[in-house]
Amino acid sequence: MPRTADHDARRAQITDGLVRVAGRDGLHAVTMRSVAAEAGVSLRLVQYYFESKAQLMNAALERLERLSRERWAARLAALPAPAPRAFVEALLAEALPTDPDSRAFHQVWTSYAVLSMTDPSLADQPFVDGPDRLERQLAQALDAAVAGGSVAASADTATEAARLLALVHGLGTSVLVGRRTSESAMDVLRYHLDALFSGGGSGVSGSGRGRGTPAAPGRPAP
Repeated sequence: MPRTADHDARRAQITDGLVRVAGRDGLHAVTMRSVAAEAGVSLRLVQYYFESKAQLMNAALERLERLSRERWAARLAALPAPAPRAFVEALLAEALPTDPDSRAFHQVWTSYAVLSMTDPSLADQPFVDGPDRLERQLAQALDAAVAGGSVAASADTATEAARLLALVHGLGTSVLVGRRTSESAMDVLRYHLDALFSGGGSGVSGSGRGRGTPAAPGRPAP
């Protein structure tokens, strides 16, 4: 019987094939047959591991998200004892399509989101888990920054996290469509982070800050 590692490698081979097809022809052009051809396996093998196109697409998105988290961890590992500002910037930088790997992730995710608006089988998949987790991590990191004095005490960290995430999603789309470069997108992001981390009250005021337990900078939320 094949080992679990063999099955994992085969699934990765197939999902990577989907990403290449989607990156070249668009996610709307993905079929089980085209993925099989791209991955160099039989259609029957693709159908053995994935019962439907929706299941295959969701598996590809989950793999891309896992690889994105690994790249983010590598960014943090390269920073000696990152301060809250560096932690948040590293987190958000990975949420921008600044290189081929992150571009593939964002291209597939954006296409998936558009298709899910009209395809119930895709809308049922938990593809929003990633952004929800990222928003929680941002809020917890901002809680730590408030406690350390680098973000204003009046800041509503939950709202600020949502704003930053909306900002990078918008910037990411503008990069994908060629409206701006990844460098200019990072400039815009850093401009907003400079204001937020001034410690002088630039954050959004509110009656209540984020409710999450502050997380130590550099440590992902569960």
